[in-house]
Amino acid sequence: MDCFDDAGVFFSDNFDDNQSGGQVNLQGTKKKFKDFIRQFHEGNFSYKYRDALKRNYNLRRYWLDVNIEDIAHFDENLADKLYKQPSELVPVLEEGLKEVADEVTSPRPEGEEDVEDMQLLLSSNDECISMRELKSNIVSHLVRVPGIIVSASGIKAKALEISLQCRSCRNIIPNLNVKPGLGGYVMPRKCNMDQAGRPKCPLDPYFIMPDKCKCVDFQLLKMQELNDSIPQGEMPRHLQLYVDRYLCERVVPGNRVIIHGILSIKKMARPSKRDKGSQRSNAGVQAPYLHVLGIYMDSEKSGFSSSSIPISTEEEELFRRLASSPNVFDRIAKSIAPSIFGFEDIKKAIACLLFGGSRKRLPDGLTRRGDINVLLLGDPGTAKSQLLKFVERVSPIGIYTSGKGSSAAGLTASVTRDPATRNFVMEGGAMVLADGGAVCIDEFDKMREDDRVAIHEAMEQQTISIAKAGITTTLNSRCSVLAAANSVYGRWDDTKGEENIDFLPTILSRFDMIFIVKDEHDEAKDIRLAKHIMNVHKQTNKNLEAADSDEELSLNLIKKYIKFCRLTCGPRLSEAAAEKLKNRYVLLRGGNKDAMDTAEKKLSIPITVRQLEAIVRISESLAKMQLQPFATESHVDEALRLFHVSTISTANTGTLAGAEGFTSEEDYETLLRIEKQLKRRFPVGTQVSEVNIVNDFLDQKYPLSAIKKVIYTMIRRGEVQHRMQRKMLYRLH
Repeated sequence: MDCFDDAGVFFSDNFDDNQSGGQVNLQGTKKKFKDFIRQFHEGNFSYKYRDALKRNYNLRRYWLDVNIEDIAHFDENLADKLYKQPSELVPVLEEGLKEVADEVTSPRPEGEEDVEDMQLLLSSNDECISMRELKSNIVSHLVRVPGIIVSASGIKAKALEISLQCRSCRNIIPNLNVKPGLGGYVMPRKCNMDQAGRPKCPLDPYFIMPDKCKCVDFQLLKMQELNDSIPQGEMPRHLQLYVDRYLCERVVPGNRVIIHGILSIKKMARPSKRDKGSQRSNAGVQAPYLHVLGIYMDSEKSGFSSSSIPISTEEEELFRRLASSPNVFDRIAKSIAPSIFGFEDIKKAIACLLFGGSRKRLPDGLTRRGDINVLLLGDPGTAKSQLLKFVERVSPIGIYTSGKGSSAAGLTASVTRDPATRNFVMEGGAMVLADGGAVCIDEFDKMREDDRVAIHEAMEQQTISIAKAGITTTLNSRCSVLAAANSVYGRWDDTKGEENIDFLPTILSRFDMIFIVKDEHDEAKDIRLAKHIMNVHKQTNKNLEAADSDEELSLNLIKKYIKFCRLTCGPRLSEAAAEKLKNRYVLLRGGNKDAMDTAEKKLSIPITVRQLEAIVRISESLAKMQLQPFATESHVDEALRLFHVSTISTANTGTLAGAEGFTSEEDYETLLRIEKQLKRRFPVGTQVSEVNIVNDFLDQKYPLSAIKKVIYTMIRRGEVQHRMQRKMLYRLH
C-alpha cells in the first residue's frame, strides 16, 4: 500500500466537460443547428436567420434571437432536445453559430480575422407557467415565466476560462472551463505535479491567475410574480435571474417581462454566524434560479399582462365600431362599477383616468405627463374604496394600497442590502411597479405627511430619484394616481371649510380633479339607492344587467379596449380646440379683475398652468376613447364641465383655500400679514390660549377664516403644537 496516495477523495467536476455527452450526440446536434441557420426560410427564399446573423455581426451585435417554433418546424427532434437538455446544448449551438457567422461574414476587413463569440437568444410563443409551478421535476429544463422586475444589481464579471497556479511549485493548470450560471469552480485541494525529490505541496495550494482568465459580463435580477397570479392572502413569490453578455442592462425595475431560461439550482446562501449549527443541515438544500436565455419586454409600457389574450382581428373591428358610436363615453362611464349607484361625474372622471392623455416629449428633452390624477374626498360609506378596487381590476396594470400600511419607500423605491453579496440593491415600490397603469391609494389622509411628500415628484414629473447608499439613479413611475380620503372630522362639515382636510397645497395642486363625495339626505334618492342595494343583495340585478346589456360593457371588454386605445392612439389638441381653451383660460384668470363686489371675488377662482394642463389631458383622454387623432371643441367643453364640477366646485366651497392657484392675491397678502404678526408677537416657547389670539386679531378686523387658516397651517408645519386642546405652544425652527 506504500505506492498509493494518502487516503481521501479530492474531486472537481469541472475537469470533465463531457460528462453528459453520451446523452445527446453533440456534434450531430451542432450540424443540424448549422443547417437550420443556413437553410430555414419563410417563402420567397428569404433566409431569416442567415440574413439576420450577417446583419447583426456587421452591426457589432454579436447575438442572434431564434424562435423555438421555427426550430421545431425544421426539426422536431432538435427542438425537443433543446427543451429537455438546454444546459448541454446551448454552448454547442453557440459554437455552431460562431462557425456559421465565420462563413457568412468572410472575407472580413484587415484586423478582424478572428471571429467574435456569438450569443444564442431564445424566444417562444408557448404558454407561460407561473412562478408557483416551478417544481423540482423541471430543473434543467427550458421554461417560460412571466413576472415583473423589482431590483437589478450592477454589472459584474464571471470567468468562463481560468488558469490555476500552485503557490509552492509554481505549476500552472491552463484553460479550465467554468460552467455557466451561478455555479462556481471547485478548486482542487492537492497539487497534481510530480512530487519526486522535493517536499510535498500543502493542501489548497492553487490560486487563480486573474490576467489569464476569460470573463463575460453578468447581472443579477430579482423578479416578482404578477399581481393577478397571487392567491388571496399570500405573499408574492420572487425568483433570482442570471443574465449575461448582451442581455445585461436590458431591463430596469418596473418592467413587465416574459423570461425564457433554464431553471437551475445553486447552493444556499452561507448561514450567518449565529446559525453555525444549521450549516450541516443545509448541505443538501439547493436554491432555484433562472439562467436567462431570452427576455421579452413590452416596449410601450402600457397594458401589458401575460395573462391577457392578444387582441384578435375581430375584437379590433369591434373596438373601432364601438369608438365610432356617439355615446361611447356614456357607455364606458356607465360600465365603471355598475353595482355602485349614482356618481355619474365621478365615473366619467375615472374613465378619463383609465384612458389617460398623451405623454409628450419636448425638443429640450423635458416631458409632459399624460396620466390623470383624481382625488375623492368625503364621507365614509360612500363607496370610494369600491371604486378604487374596481379601477385596480379594470386597469391593465393596477396596484391597490392603503395609506396607513404604505411608507415612502414602499410607494417609491427602497435601497436594501443583498444578504448574499452584502451589496446595496434598489427595489422598486408600488408606483414603479405600476409604471404604465394606475395606483389606487385608499385612506390617503391616514398617511404620514413625510410619506405624502415623497410622491410629489412621482405624481408630477413621473420619475423617482434615489440618492442614498452610493446609489444615484432615476426610475420611471408613469402611472395615474386615484386616491380616496375622509374628512378630518369623520363626516364632512360644510361650516368648517378648509378645516375638513389636512393636506398641504403642494399635494392638492398635483391632482387634476378633486371631488367632494357627500352623503346627502334626499328621500327620493335614498329610495332609489335602497332599492338598488336590495336588488344587488337579492342577486336580481342580473335581470337589470340583461335588460341593459346593450348599454354596459363587460369587465374584460373594457380592459382590452383600454389596452387597445392606449397602444394605438395618441391624440393632440386641434387648432380650434386650443384657441377655445386659451380664451377660457384667460377668462378664468381675469375673473377677479372684472368682479365688483366681495361675493363675486370669492367665487371667481383663478387657475394656473397646472390646471390648464389638466384640462388638456382630460380633453385628450376623451378623444382617445373615440380613437380620434385630435381633440375637438366638444371634447374641450366636456373637459371644462368635468373640471368645473370637480375642482372648481370644491374650490368655491373654500376647501382648497391656500392651495396653488386657488387663493387670490389679496387673501394671500392677508395670510402673510397675520403670520408675520403672530411670529413677531409671541416668542419661541410661549404658551398662549388660542381664544386670546383669535380675539386679538378679530379686534384688528381680520376675518376669522384667515386667522384659523394661519394657525392650522403653522400646526401642520410643526411650528405650533396644541396643548390641552385650547392652548398652543409656538415654536420657531
